[in-house]
Amino acid sequence: MQHIEFFHIDHFKNDYHRVKPVKELEGFIDFFWETKFDELLQQYPDGFSDALFPNIGYTYLINLGTPFIMQVAEKKFSMKTDGFLPRNKSIECYHCAGNKLFGIKFKISPIIFKTKVNFGEYREYIYPLSYLMEQTVIDRAKKATSFDERVQILNSYFQSIIENYTGSWEAIQIVSEILEHCNSKNDFTTSVEEFAKQYNISARTLHRYFETTTSLSSKKALQILRIRKAVQQLANAPAGFDYGQYGYYDYSHFCKHLKQFLRKDTIENLQPHLQLLQKIGKK
Repeated sequence: MQHIEFFHIDHFKNDYHRVKPVKELEGFIDFFWETKFDELLQQYPDGFSDALFPNIGYTYLINLGTPFIMQVAEKKFSMKTDGFLPRNKSIECYHCAGNKLFGIKFKISPIIFKTKVNFGEYREYIYPLSYLMEQTVIDRAKKATSFDERVQILNSYFQSIIENYTGSWEAIQIVSEILEHCNSKNDFTTSVEEFAKQYNISARTLHRYFETTTSLSSKKALQILRIRKAVQQLANAPAGFDYGQYGYYDYSHFCKHLKQFLRKDTIENLQPHLQLLQKIGKK
């Protein structure tokens, strides 16, 4: 059994715990999540997979169970412990009995305040989570007896990092503000050069800020944000869908981006772009 993002909507909504962070962390963390697959694994004793399409940001994975397989683009990784998962490519996690995962989906990790990490250097593989988070904190989260307790521990941990930081917020503030503006206003036509001018920095500096904090170039991050917003509406509320709302200048322009975004080797035969377009009566 394979569950696919934007298609098996109920699965991703109901078979995961999911909660937003405390208000102080909303600019950094999208949500905390944890699998709740006990009943599902009884239904599919041979296991199943969950396929997700590219996203901005990245995920901290904490393994609460047995080893599992994570595929990033075409490369599979056998995961025995915890990892840093880049989200700039499609991923697929293969679940079986004994697996249990906890995750933190970041926009920008506050760990950037503690170390001089450049997330642009962490986008090709899954890296050990201990590179980016103290093992003692990971162990505390693992020993917690519930999802809520894990969330509380990690909310407090990341809040303390922010509260103790005394350096410059410029890169994080600028990137966060641009992402929030584009997301809330559906502004995907303002150029990177125009955004840079608004902040009195060069386009090259803005590009560096994006890569350092999100792992993606400014152009790539905004492209992914745009197509994900469009696909979410197409999947959930197709009746009111208008590609022009997301800055696509014509239908073929949107279709090209849609097909590129949904390209994944394990679902290629399903032609997911055509299935979504059927919702608005087009192929």
